[in-house]
Amino acid sequence: MAAAFAKIAFTASVKAAQSLYGSRADYAGLERGSDSGHELTPWEAEYIHMRDSFYQATVSETGWPYVQFRGGPTGFLKVLDAKTIGYADFRGNRQYLSVGNINADGRMALILMDYANRRRLKIWGRAKVIHENEDPDLIARLEMPTYRARVERAVVITVEAYDWNCPQHITPRFTETEIAAWTAALQQELVELKAENSRLKAARSQHITPAILGQGPLALVVSGVRQLTDRIRAYELRAPDGQDLPEVTAGAHLSIPIPLSEHQAETRNYSIASDPSHREAYEIAVLDEGRGGSAAVHRDFTVGMRLSCGNPNNTFPLHSDKRPAVLIAGGIGITPIKAMAHTLATQGREFILHYTAKSPPDMAYRECLTREFGNRVRFYFSTLPAMLLNADTVIQESPQDSVFYVCGPPPLIAAVRSAADRRGVSRNRVYFEQFTAQTSASDQPVEVELRRSGHTVHVPPDQTVLQAIQLAGVAARYDCRTGTCGACAVKVLEGVPDHRDTVLTTTEKNQASLMCVCISRAKTNRLVLDL
Repeated sequence: MAAAFAKIAFTASVKAAQSLYGSRADYAGLERGSDSGHELTPWEAEYIHMRDSFYQATVSETGWPYVQFRGGPTGFLKVLDAKTIGYADFRGNRQYLSVGNINADGRMALILMDYANRRRLKIWGRAKVIHENEDPDLIARLEMPTYRARVERAVVITVEAYDWNCPQHITPRFTETEIAAWTAALQQELVELKAENSRLKAARSQHITPAILGQGPLALVVSGVRQLTDRIRAYELRAPDGQDLPEVTAGAHLSIPIPLSEHQAETRNYSIASDPSHREAYEIAVLDEGRGGSAAVHRDFTVGMRLSCGNPNNTFPLHSDKRPAVLIAGGIGITPIKAMAHTLATQGREFILHYTAKSPPDMAYRECLTREFGNRVRFYFSTLPAMLLNADTVIQESPQDSVFYVCGPPPLIAAVRSAADRRGVSRNRVYFEQFTAQTSASDQPVEVELRRSGHTVHVPPDQTVLQAIQLAGVAARYDCRTGTCGACAVKVLEGVPDHRDTVLTTTEKNQASLMCVCISRAKTNRLVLDL
């Protein structure tokens, strides 16, 4: 609750009522507060964008208020800038009560409800009516091309104050779209359970024991599957005997066996996204990229599937001191960041989470993060110009001694690291984990001789050295596949590597002549490796 709201709402009669009922002392300081609360932040802008309706009150010349329900497609109320919101006024019953009141007295109050999450935002402002012949560009900005309704005029509101209400007494209600989205995962799970049930019945009738995938030391069973977005699916993993799983720390990952084909299986690392303090199950989330391991997981992993995985490992741990943490996630990179937020919240440590994705429907765990962490989470969307994540702003507005953790695609990591450098943040306070091997449009093919095994492999630009080695049938150690663990490091006998890992030290690269074959390439057209 901010000072601008208090100055508008706390009239002499309101203050008298507060004094009468004993709450005046609780609210007196708001009018002197430094948080003016009259400019919308990205948090309010994102909330407004997700609404499909609101209530607005105007005042007539007689002094009587008129409250009207306004509805339309999601996002029809638009944030034009930090001080201005507006909407296209669709043709209605032609009474023009609100329009007339606005023309007489522009003061307006709005209430925006999120019944599902028991949230409400109140906005005070001064409204004006604008016709198409006055500002056609504005009308075009406010139109909803997919909504077939006639736009008669625009209503533009200059924000004077806003306030978030507590959830008390809000009864949760859900739209048809929300219910359909939530039950879609249940429907999918029901289909998968029926299919799995049929397979188990067939196996039992033939006295066949379901196969266990993988050769790792940690036995797990897929105990649940949830659809988080159109392309992201969460998998709950438990011990077959129901016992607690090994203890993990935030940022840890699991090596999961993946059936790439009938005759080929490999391991892929997936961050543990669940709260590390809950040892009854791990949860991973997998983005279906339409090929490779992610597609195999989405295609083959079903409830009841048994896995022999590698033990949890952590190459992306949290710091242990009391410095505040700034968590930055892009897309599926939310998985280790979510676990970090759980740990920091449990320990009562200061943190803020910045999460960016293409659009709200592409954002995994969005409702969970809002419910668990409230205003400690900020959301950004690359398809909404007003909601883009600005790395310089994030770094600038963070506490002086913050430690930064970023996980996501290479461009996001590069943007954060560059912003930190510009702001004078030392590299030892910026930690990152990327979930894809970094490639470059300028990558050239390279010939790699494997001296000990006697093989020579050709590595095309769209393939890693590790992949070429494996296709040649040569055994090579590896784990993360993103240059963050060092498990695949091998000695370079000839040639000049192009180092792209984040784990090897300068001494290891120069004196020991090591390179991580999962991600690094060559500056020369030929390498000789000790493999």
